[in-house]
Amino acid sequence: MSELRKDPIIGRWVIIAKERKSRPADFTTPVEIAKKSFCPFCPGNEDKTPAEIFAIRPDLSSPNTKGWAVRVVPNKFPALRIEGELNKKGIGMYDMMNGVGAHEVIIETPEHYTNTGELIDIKDYTPLKMNQILETYQTRYADLKKDQRFRYILIFKNSGKEAGSSLAHPHSQLVATPVVPKRVKEELIGAKWYYEYKERCVWCDIISQEIDSNKRIVAQNESFLALAPFASLFPYEISILPIRHSSDFEEITLKERELLAELMLEVFKKIAKGLNSPPYNYMLHTAPCRYHRPGFWQTIEKDYHWHIEIMPRLIKQGGFEWGTGFYINPTPPEEAAEFLKSLSV
Repeated sequence: MSELRKDPIIGRWVIIAKERKSRPADFTTPVEIAKKSFCPFCPGNEDKTPAEIFAIRPDLSSPNTKGWAVRVVPNKFPALRIEGELNKKGIGMYDMMNGVGAHEVIIETPEHYTNTGELIDIKDYTPLKMNQILETYQTRYADLKKDQRFRYILIFKNSGKEAGSSLAHPHSQLVATPVVPKRVKEELIGAKWYYEYKERCVWCDIISQEIDSNKRIVAQNESFLALAPFASLFPYEISILPIRHSSDFEEITLKERELLAELMLEVFKKIAKGLNSPPYNYMLHTAPCRYHRPGFWQTIEKDYHWHIEIMPRLIKQGGFEWGTGFYINPTPPEEAAEFLKSLSV
């Protein structure tokens, strides 16, 4: 089993996952995997993955067989395992616990290649397909939130070798952790401070100001806004936010899910067209799991605002960024937004 160890200086938890050293990606690049005839995520190979947890099967086919549109399986090389107890303990001054959590793979489509032989990516999806993927995210969030061992659930996608992808077949991942990650905790603290000072959600104020200025908007519809953040860490970084205040992603309505699917497709088509289909990561930040206990955060529903962060991997970070926490972004977000917004897709 993996371990969670806490950095005593900055309070960051680190997963020590010895089992993952034998992943295929440690020995084979994603491009090499893509060229092989065998892919464990393709239809007909359902018995080569762990048994499915969830699937959308339009033809009502049996579990772990062909006929699925989206399929969720446990990660074969998990960072955290769902079995067991946390067993929190101290070793001298250090804190640690068992690596209990959940690590799932969302296989987004049965298709591996387009009709022209290119690897399929989000830009190639239909609105129905993107909606099915978001429905799967929503369902898995709601289910895992019932487990009181978990404090946070993150869904993310790595596309391309430089973004950390280990298999070429289109997929995203879900990791549920027994602690709130430091990066998310920083957002929570900042949002709470802003709400206590102004009695407003900081993201709602950002949305209002960005709509008024129209300097950094990439795309929008009646329910969602895609923008280049004012203090973007990376070139062409994009955030997608619901215009209606909402702290929890899984509470979106059916109509909102359709509109989010449409906007995501528009944004990713612009990224692919304007930036030559770069590798990228995206992360879905939603409010943490909440259980009434001493110190329970009472205002999260009012001060936190779920959102999606999209990071095209166009530059690499060096010693300055790692050593200081400062990021050097050579592309002003205003220019990035203007360029992407101008692209017809």
